Amino acid sequence: MDLRKLKTLIDLVAESGISELEVNEGEDRVRIVNAGSTAPTGQVVYANPAPQVMQAAPVAAIPVAAAPIAETPAETGFVARSPMVGTFYRAPNPESPDFVKVGDSVKVGQTLCIIEAMKLLNEIEAEKEGVIKQILCENGQGVEFDQPLFIIA
Repeated sequence: MDLRKLKTLIDLVAESGISELEVNEGEDRVRIVNAGSTAPTGQVVYANPAPQVMQAAPVAAIPVAAAPIAETPAETGFVARSPMVGTFYRAPNPESPDFVKVGDSVKVGQTLCIIEAMKLLNEIEAEKEGVIKQILCENGQGVEFDQPLFIIA
């Protein structure tokens, strides 16, 4: 199954509000679980048709991926989270100033950062209006799905 199909399926699950989607295509099997359940949205688990023992390895990896999400930021307020896995960038290019700094006021829809995923640069916008209290990622750092990026109060 190619990555474009996977991205489309992940978006479909996220937008539709369904809790889980499982797709079988030939020998490939993909299971996507939404945030309303125990696994993070967009968590993709591959398994070829095999005994139950073989499927235990991908499922066991889910708690490891959730470990960074459990970190609690020092500040309180709205937590802007990563909508995807990728590389976090604070500016559009190395010579440009950062989109936002601690103490900046932001409005809904204002660009906070860029996350590069699969050679695509995705602008991450503020979902709430407020002041940037904390930036939780370093420039160039890899981020996971649903990882906290900013605290906005």
